[in-house]
Amino acid sequence: MSEREPAETRERSGGARGSGGEPAASAPPEAAGAVPPAGGATGEAADVYKDRWLRAEAELQNFRRRSLREWDEARRGAEERVMLEMITVIDDLERALSAAREAGAPETWVAGVELTVQRLREYLTRQGVTVLEPLGQKFDPAFHEAMLEIDAPAGRAPGDVVQVVLRGYARGDRPLRPARVVVARAPVAGPARDP
Repeated sequence: MSEREPAETRERSGGARGSGGEPAASAPPEAAGAVPPAGGATGEAADVYKDRWLRAEAELQNFRRRSLREWDEARRGAEERVMLEMITVIDDLERALSAAREAGAPETWVAGVELTVQRLREYLTRQGVTVLEPLGQKFDPAFHEAMLEIDAPAGRAPGDVVQVVLRGYARGDRPLRPARVVVARAPVAGPARDP
């Protein structure tokens, strides 16, 4: 074989040949650096590589979990923004129904709008959205927004919700829109009056 023969051809034909046609003696593995150093250094190097591998694997798993969580939160946030828009439409349609009834609108028109509101509510229910019914419950700042405080009426304790100004909605354990409410407070003692 020629000295100029490509290395690929030499490898396919069985490697480099000596001058007599016999395979040339290959260099000892020690010269090529293939043999690991003698002694305990091999075990230490293996431990270092194993430690690095385990750390890289843990980082990859954490990255996957974090990416999945961030993707899920982004998806859920996008869904909830659309649901909030639908809730706003429901509020507007309910106000339109109230005004239409007062104005004496045709019953077929009112029935059509009621059906639309019902279908929107059913869709939200299938998506896990619930209407918050806070009347008579204790005020919860996670799900309620206090619009006003009034003296507690008879039979109500301070901190109870006594009126709902705007209905609230939640999806699972997260509020979509807090209910706007009026909250009872302890009666304020006024200045003493002389008779």
